[in-house]
Amino acid sequence: MSFFEKLKQGLQKTRKGITERIDQVLVSFGKIDEELFEELEEVLITSDVGVETSIKIISDLRKAVKEKKVTNPQNIREMLKYELKKILNKGENRLNISTSPSAIIVLGVNGVGKTTSIGKIASLLRKEGKKVVIAAADTFRAAAIDQLEIWANRAEVDIIKHNEGADPGAVVYDAIKAAKARNADVLICDTAGRLHTKKNLMEELKKIHRIIDRELEGADKENLLVLDATTGQNAISQAKTFSEFVNVSGIVLTKLDGTAKGGIVIAIESELGIPVKLIGVGEKMDDLQWFNPDEFIDALME
Repeated sequence: MSFFEKLKQGLQKTRKGITERIDQVLVSFGKIDEELFEELEEVLITSDVGVETSIKIISDLRKAVKEKKVTNPQNIREMLKYELKKILNKGENRLNISTSPSAIIVLGVNGVGKTTSIGKIASLLRKEGKKVVIAAADTFRAAAIDQLEIWANRAEVDIIKHNEGADPGAVVYDAIKAAKARNADVLICDTAGRLHTKKNLMEELKKIHRIIDRELEGADKENLLVLDATTGQNAISQAKTFSEFVNVSGIVLTKLDGTAKGGIVIAIESELGIPVKLIGVGEKMDDLQWFNPDEFIDALME
């Protein structure tokens, strides 16, 4: 099965939540009027596209309908697809990792699928011919290192680890040395999802960044935030919190197959201006893939 087919399958709940309801609205109206636009707006808002974003999409749709003198409600479907693609194509969806080694720092609260995402990203990059080293720098959560080691083995990449409770900065430092010695292309650093306080967590992240900036001066660096699509608007809150302390360069959105509110993809891009770079639609190793905005909307609304 191609990833596009998997995507269509994985987005079934969201298709029911958004696309089927949009189609119902369009079928039930004989003409295009204000009430039609209001109903479409409601579908978007209740699918976690976000209030502001939904209002903007429908406002742009209104203008386009007027300019093109569209009268048939059925023609609105393709126009709406175009508006959604326009939002998702604003950012750079590919990872910026052209230097060797480049660094990917993976962020996220516990429970969002951070460990599994690291393993899957490592596997994706290895299949693209890149040599990957993982730094097990979440030394605070019991079993985090063991879990990450299992995923590193599955992805067939090297992992650098210390004991539980060790200094995360020291792990990252050793992993950089190993990445350089082994001529690795990419270093992926796990980070703690929770410490005693938010301040502690963010200070730890800043320290990791300082070490990377010093030891890998001039290297490309991505800060990827892993979010769980099933948490809806809570995912937006998490992104806002992390963005206060770290320059989040991309989102990894997991568990899209488990939610009817996949509209969160559009809300993240529109409200936060952070591009979604990878999406997950299942548990298997290859169920996390690079995010293609046009493919996503086509799979959602085909």
